[in-house]
This record gives sequence, C-alpha cells and structure tokens, in this order.
Amino acid sequence: MTTPHYIDGRWVEGQGNDCITVHEPALGLPFAELMSASTAQVDQAVAAARRALPAWKQTSAGERAALLRGFAEQLGARREDLIALQMRNNGKPRHEAEIDLDDAVATFTYYADLAEQLPEKNRDVPLAVPGFSARTRLEPVGVVGLIVPWNFPLVTSAWKLAPALAAGCTVVLKPSEVTPLIEQAYGQIAEQLGLPAGVLNIVNGKAETGAALSGHSGLDKLSFTGSNGVGSQVMRASAVQCRPLTLELGGKSAIVVFDDCDVDQAVEWIVAGFTWNAGQMCSATSRLLVQDGIADALLPRLQEALEKLRVGNPLTEEVDMGPLTSQAQWLKVAGYFATARDEGLQCLAGGKALDREGWFVSPTLYVDVPQSSRLWSEEIFGPVLCARRFSTEQQAIAQANDSRFGLVATVCSADLQRAERVADALEVGHVWINSVQAVFVETSWGGTKGSGIGRELGPWGLSAYQSVKHVTRCLG
Repeated sequence: MTTPHYIDGRWVEGQGNDCITVHEPALGLPFAELMSASTAQVDQAVAAARRALPAWKQTSAGERAALLRGFAEQLGARREDLIALQMRNNGKPRHEAEIDLDDAVATFTYYADLAEQLPEKNRDVPLAVPGFSARTRLEPVGVVGLIVPWNFPLVTSAWKLAPALAAGCTVVLKPSEVTPLIEQAYGQIAEQLGLPAGVLNIVNGKAETGAALSGHSGLDKLSFTGSNGVGSQVMRASAVQCRPLTLELGGKSAIVVFDDCDVDQAVEWIVAGFTWNAGQMCSATSRLLVQDGIADALLPRLQEALEKLRVGNPLTEEVDMGPLTSQAQWLKVAGYFATARDEGLQCLAGGKALDREGWFVSPTLYVDVPQSSRLWSEEIFGPVLCARRFSTEQQAIAQANDSRFGLVATVCSADLQRAERVADALEVGHVWINSVQAVFVETSWGGTKGSGIGRELGPWGLSAYQSVKHVTRCLG
C-alpha cells in the first residue's frame, strides 16, 4: 500500500504523520498498512478538484450519465474481489457483502438515469406579472468534500459520489481509516474510464486528515456520515465557512410490535433489524416496543432465535453474523455489557464477548429495560436489543418518539390502517411496515432531530449537490 491516495489523476504516497493499520476483525490481526495523507496533500486534492470544476460542470448530462454507468459496470466486473474485501476488512457475512455491492451498482445506475433527465441548462418560469421573463438553472454546487464511515464502505460513498458527479460537482473523498481499502476501487475505475484528472480525489487518513478536509476553505459543500460527536465538529468547521452541509448521524430506533402480529414473522423482522452488520448501523432498530398481548409469546421465541444465530468468521464459516469491525467498537460494546450488569438489567440472551480470536460478541437481548437506562437511550452500535412493553397505540408512539434521535423505525401489525397511522405519527425520516430494512435508491435517506441534516438517495440526493439560479429579464 505504498501509493494509497488518488490526487489529480495520480496515485501518490502518503506524506502524513499517521500509519494506518488495516485489520481483519474475524482474527483481530493486521493485514495492510498505509501512510495517511498530509494536510498539504489535502490542499492538493482540493486544488485539483477546483481546477477540474470549470470543465467538468460544462460536460453534458449525457456524458456524465455514461461515466456513471461505467462505474456501475466496473463495480460489477470487480464483484468477487470487492465482496471478499468487504468480508475480510468489515467482517460481513457473504450475503451482506453481496447486497452492499449490489446497492453500490444500483446507486450509480440510478443517478446515471437521473442525470439523463436533467434539463440541459434552463427552464422557463411563468410569471404573474407581465413585462418580465424568468428562467431557472440547476448548477453544480461546486467542489464537495465527502467523508464516509467504516460500517458501510463502498455503499455510503456511492450514495454521495454518484449524485455529486451526476450534478457536475468535483469531489474529494475521505474513507474511514478503519476500512480505507475498498474505496480505492473508485480511483481505479476513474482511471480506467478516463475520468478527467481532479474530478475525483481520494485521501486516506485519521482525524487530522478529516479535520483538514472538513475545515478546508476551498470546499463549496461537505457531506458527512458518522457519529454525532464527530458530526458536531464537522458542523462547526462548516459554520466557519458558512457553506452547505449534509449530515447523516446516529440513531436509536424503535421497532413497534403489536399483538396481532404473527410471532415467527415478527421475530424475523426484529432479529434482522439489530443484528445485520453485527448491529453496526445507525438505523439499527435496537429499541423493541412489544404490546402486552404478544410479549409473553414473543420474547421466549426471540431468545431462542438469537441463541441459534451462527456467529463466526465469514471467510471460513457459514454464518449469520460476523465480528464487530474494530477493536475499539468491540471494547465499546463490552463496556455496555458491563453497564447493563451494573444497572441490573435482565438479560435473556447474550450479554458477553465471545471467547475466541477476533472481535466477536453475542447477539444480546435485555428485557423490561427502564427508560432511564443508558442502554435504552444511547447508540451502542452493536447487536444489542433492549425491550419494553406497552399497552396502547398512543403509549407506543410516545415511547418511540421519546429519543433525541429520529432516523428510522419499523411498525409490525396485521392491521394495516393502524400501521400506516403509527408510521405517520413517528418522528423519523424512514419507516418500514412489516418488513426488514429494505433500502431502495429511489427513496430518501436521512433523519430528524439529532440524526442529521438533509437527505440522501432519490432525487433529494441529487438536489443536495445542485444550486438553483434564477435569471429574470425585463422585456421592456
């Protein structure tokens, strides 16, 4: 990994102060090292994006669409290698890594289609007042910084990169230092497709590199996905520049199960909602609200299902859940297990780290968790589910909404009118009804309250990288 940074169309050595060690979480062992980018190299990447912007934003929507389709095709061509890397560096089971790859391909394809539908330059605006004409232009917002997390590399970067390029923006992408390898595929594809130098730049690094990018005066917009703690720092840096910002942050989401549900089906939705990616999802539905009439039947079945989950190394075993992605996350989750013991929470399943090599924990269920518990209110980012009971629909809504987060929720009920009614009452950005967390590129992604600012995916994801200009002319 001697040249891990892609700047102005060239692969270059890192000149920063940090050596990034990349681990295989199923073994807890390192398998690659790279030097971080320096602050000067971040400057170079932003300058390259700035130089490339005038020509890139003048390309036709059709040209940009063709390049985006090229990204989708080349991701598909690298399918097996990227799936294997996702499994090795993230610890994802194969079926999850396959979905990640398919998601990235679908994202580039979707924004290629949207790019083709963009008006070439102008759209007339009818005016109520005679004697004037008006037209609207949708223009790229400019040079954008993209900072992506470690839990869904390749995917989150596709959600940002594809609409930014479709809009005509140039980009500086910073992957997570935990999973810095897979995003290099985007630089390799850019080279192969002949993407003009400077349109896409990739700089790897830790906090110093991220701070240099998020505070850079040469950016016109920043899009960040990650923790609330880092998000607040990114927001402060952008506030100094008074520039647009998209934040996709944390969650502590609820899954509401009414007593008319099929128990087996409800168990499937609950388990998927908090054990996918070993619970390392901002959208994990880690607060279970279960109605009194079904709780006594549901909770033992849920306990049984969790005890049967196959947890192990996805490269050597057929597994349902892999390890946590980093030692830091493993220690964090273990800390919450200790807190649960200190609080005297009732544990029906799991509640411990597994005694084996690698960063594994057991899928965990705590029941009758009080609202005062840290585990009920704080984002754990691991396969930990906290359950409480409710009696009425209004109680369920009130408890689900009693959170500083507002990213997603799931509603499970055979009464579809009730399910739709509850979905409308929940203070979140996305609700599933009687479903696993199926995310489609055509829909929006983002939350309310402390879960972030702005939306990704769908047409909203494209508009996040567009600036609206009106031109009004006097006809007299």
